[in-house]
Order: sequence, then structure tokens, then C-alpha cells
Amino acid sequence: MSERFPTGTEEEVTAAVEAAAAAVRRGELVVIPTDTVYGVGADAFDPAAVQSLLDAKGRGREMPPPVLVASADTLDALAVRVPDWARALVAEFWPGALTLVCHQQASLQWDLGETRGTVAVRVPDHPVARAILERTGPLAVSSANLTGLPAALDADEAERMLGASVAVVVDAGAAGGAEPSTIIDATGVRPRVLRSGALSVARVNAVLSAFDLAVPDDGPNDDPEG
Repeated sequence: MSERFPTGTEEEVTAAVEAAAAAVRRGELVVIPTDTVYGVGADAFDPAAVQSLLDAKGRGREMPPPVLVASADTLDALAVRVPDWARALVAEFWPGALTLVCHQQASLQWDLGETRGTVAVRVPDHPVARAILERTGPLAVSSANLTGLPAALDADEAERMLGASVAVVVDAGAAGGAEPSTIIDATGVRPRVLRSGALSVARVNAVLSAFDLAVPDDGPNDDPEG
């Protein structure tokens, strides 16, 4: 059974952040708000916790979760060979609804699933989420829902679907948006949309134009969940 923490006051935010961070350190799952949809998170460096996350969602290892971090400064600790155009997207849209799939650092001691040497990274534009991430370090975070169902847009929906599997639910009211993040593949020479989402292709292309690049408006949706 999960324990729920409101965030209506500074004192409540502090208590919620501390409870979530403590649960992550114990290898447990937490539900956190983001600027897009609610997420369920685990210590990215705890393979058992990551597997618990996948099990809670009914999701296989072939769909590894993205990793949320507190700031863009962490990108180079997780990824290598990041193209200049991808760094320009980071500068423009982090914190925000952009997830970048990059080549991961070979030295990372984690098991997120069948990543094929990549990692999907995002900095959420939500103060409570970033406060938790500052305490925990990188979190493996997927949308707070059972696989095949819509992502949770508030703590009630997240708790109804995942409450039996998580230790802490951080309640920050309605989620920042009804759409998950936009996922861009940055492992090739040219960018590729893996999932259309809250960040419009038009805004992405406005940045890419400086590099004589663009992604199509009707990109694929290979990963329907966050």
C-alpha cells in the first residue's frame, strides 16, 4: 500500500521530497508529478528496482524506461557522441517535454532493459520532480499507468493503477499536460522522431534549421508510453 504526500505548502513539499528520496534509496517505486504526465520511478542504478517498475506496469524489458535527471549538466555523464544539433535542442528545451535517445556511456553500471546501448534522457520542467531528482540522482521513469491504459494525469489515477506496487505517491495536483514528452533519436547523423508529444515538431525544427536539418511533421510513434 502506498503512502501519499501532498505538496500544497513548502513544508509539505519538503516532506514529500524526503519521503520519495528515502523510498528510492530503499529500492522502492515512487509516483512523481512531471510537466507532462505523472510518472512511476525507480533508482536507475538498481536493476531490481527497475525490474519492479517494468513488472508493475506489465511492461517487458524490450521497452526500457527513460531516465529523468535534475539538470542538463548530467547528460554527458550518461551519454556519448551527442551531436551538436542535439545539444542545441537541449539548450532550448530543457527543462521541458523533450526526451533525447543517445548512445549511453559504456561505463554505466545499470540494467534498464534491452536498450541496445542507448539511453533516453529528459529534464522535466517541474520543480517537485527536479527537487526529488536532486536528492536521488537519475531515475528510471515511465508513465504512471498499466501498459495499454492512458497515462495518469493526476495522483488519483496513478494510485488507482499502481498503488499496490509503489511506496510513495507525490501529489502535486493535475499533471502539466495531457501528452507525454516528444522523443527524438539522437544516435544517428540526422534526428528522427520516435514519438510525437507535447513538444511540437515545428518548435523542434525551428532549432534544427540552424543545422540545415528537419524532422517530418508526421513522425512515427514507436514508443507510445513514457
